[in-house]
Amino acid sequence: QVQLVESGGGLVQAGGSLRLSCAASGSIAGISTMGWYRQAPGKQRELVATITIGGSTNYADSVKGRFTISRDNTKNTVYLQMNVLKPEDTAVYYCYVRRFSNYWGQGTQVTVSS
Repeated sequence: QVQLVESGGGLVQAGGSLRLSCAASGSIAGISTMGWYRQAPGKQRELVATITIGGSTNYADSVKGRFTISRDNTKNTVYLQMNVLKPEDTAVYYCYVRRFSNYWGQGTQVTVSS
């Protein structure tokens, strides 16, 4: 089993920045892709960004150029730097880890006020 602990969510004004962190623990050997998804009220969960163990990244079109995903394999931690935040970025953000199966964090709320 993999346990994921997220931090860094909060309330920010439009145009502001936040940095999310997600630390993995437990059975961490074999973790491949890490990433972030989000779910806004009344909407389906959607991909935000992912990063492979080799550092290849993938972003949703809506966040390209504003968000940056990174990971520290020595700390088993994935980060999401979010800049130029918009009200439409408001959602619960979930950390995601792939290790033979999918693991999810408990979610952290990000609220962007206009």
